[in-house]
Amino acid sequence: MLASLLRAAAVAALVETAVGGIVPRNTTDSFGAASRGKSVLDWSDAAKLQPATYQGASYGCKCYVGQSCWPSSSKWRQLNQTVDGALQVHTPPGAVCHNTFAGPLGTVNTYDAAACADAQANFASEAWTVEKPGAAIWTYFTNETCRPTANPADACTLGYYGIYVIMATSQEHIKAGIDFARRNNIRLIVRNTGHDFIGRSTGYGSLIINTHSFKSVKWLDSYTGPGSYRGTAVTIGAGVQGGEILAQGHALYPPLAVVTGECATVGIAGGFIQGGGHGPWTTLKGMSVDNVLAFDVITAAGDYLTVNAQQNADLFWALKGGGPASFAVILSVTMKTFPDLASSGATLYVNGTALWVDSLDVFHKWSNHFVDNGLYVYYEMMPFTLRARPFVGIGKTMAELQTVLQPFLDELTARGVPFEFAIKSYPTFFDLYHDLFEAEKAADTALTGGWLFNHDDMASRRSEIVAAFQTVIFPRQDLVGIMIGHLFNPGYSVPVADAATHPAWRNATDFVIAVLPVPATASLAVKADLQNVLTNTIDAALRGASRSGATYVNEANPYQADWQSHFWGTSYPRLKELRGKWDPLGIFYAVATPGTEAWEVIEDGTRLCKKL
Repeated sequence: MLASLLRAAAVAALVETAVGGIVPRNTTDSFGAASRGKSVLDWSDAAKLQPATYQGASYGCKCYVGQSCWPSSSKWRQLNQTVDGALQVHTPPGAVCHNTFAGPLGTVNTYDAAACADAQANFASEAWTVEKPGAAIWTYFTNETCRPTANPADACTLGYYGIYVIMATSQEHIKAGIDFARRNNIRLIVRNTGHDFIGRSTGYGSLIINTHSFKSVKWLDSYTGPGSYRGTAVTIGAGVQGGEILAQGHALYPPLAVVTGECATVGIAGGFIQGGGHGPWTTLKGMSVDNVLAFDVITAAGDYLTVNAQQNADLFWALKGGGPASFAVILSVTMKTFPDLASSGATLYVNGTALWVDSLDVFHKWSNHFVDNGLYVYYEMMPFTLRARPFVGIGKTMAELQTVLQPFLDELTARGVPFEFAIKSYPTFFDLYHDLFEAEKAADTALTGGWLFNHDDMASRRSEIVAAFQTVIFPRQDLVGIMIGHLFNPGYSVPVADAATHPAWRNATDFVIAVLPVPATASLAVKADLQNVLTNTIDAALRGASRSGATYVNEANPYQADWQSHFWGTSYPRLKELRGKWDPLGIFYAVATPGTEAWEVIEDGTRLCKKL
């Protein structure tokens, strides 16, 4: 207890020095209370970029601590007062295991034996990580400079995390953060859960706005428009996670469901939905964005807007899959809901067999058949292992699901592939979800690639695809990768989308994520080598085996060539134009999103700059 109090006092002293005191937090959530209106898009108060030269090129950069442009203590103090004391100095979650945290604002004592034990026990827990102010679930893009350790003398620095975080509890807090970043040329990060594979929830020297407290949920018996839809709906606050909204829907009578991700910790109304959003209901109901009816947002200009098919219709379209942290901060999203249904699920394991490649071939031979019969399948591939958990048959009896799967099982048997198979029925999808979907792991240090394979790919290029999957698993003699796959087809029930997502999704069968582990202590040279393997060996193999030309903006390599076309296809030119309208100054930034071609992070992953 004494150590906890001392550590808290030290951090409080650092905050006192940095922001001039802590004001009691106003915990009243004024969500939805601010006035709405048409944006005036006034940029006259925006600070200019800072000039810089790097490798012979001229840049305009965001402002960083130590520069004369960095806001004074009085400005940070005023921001803290504006957000009701919700401004914190950000420390990495592993700092409690280190004697000191040497942050950019000063060095403080941070060791706490009890908190360190908690961090060591839970660092790989997504549920634990989500509740931290700014922690990233996958840690590669934090620069790994302050992980939990058994040696308190180990160094702990901030790495690529943000310097300050606003633990927002009202929409006014979010607006204040956006306005402060715009007026002071500070890099801005919007963080809900930190559920991010490719570094968009972290940023060196930034101000973080944490939206995780926005848990408002309002169920609507009948949506009243605009548009023709008049069915049931729900308005979800920015901090609501997939597992939470499914649990609340299950508690209703009759139970209702929403298109969420397969992972329970993923926030719905944020980067997930701005990337398109896919999950177990996607084959039957389309992507999450296909079910969006309206947003409440705050723009880069600091305006509160209601966004739907009639009000700010261009922004409405862009937010539906046009890229995370690109157009506005979402306060809430209103989505269609639908009755939950009795469902059936199955699992299949092929482990440690010389016939592993045969199992991959048979599995993908029947993949079009699976999605054409309304299924969703989540699977994993590791060396000599295929693990499908689960096959999801929403609205299907166990006998109906067995009928769909039997030809596939018969062919595995005919080829002599040993496997374990189980099947079960459930009163609702929610019951299946809790029984068959497994919690994912945090704290992975890895690079992520991936690709989309469509119906035509699976029908005519299966041998090339299976060969490419082997390259993912064994990209080089000294490396081993992992692959996470999803069989679904958003075009099954929504063949044409009124959204910014890549048109190729409407003929999808298999979206795969390629994972290449990286040592936590990897040097810059090792990181560059592994990024080269990901881009030019793993992703190259996947691209070469497919004719879809597409991959998923939230779960793929942001450093691939022609990301604009691969992420958005024919939607990209309009998205780039709209980014120029709604955020021409780059107040929001996430790597490989519309309009960011001139922006890059220079100086070994630190300063965010625009090439002039």
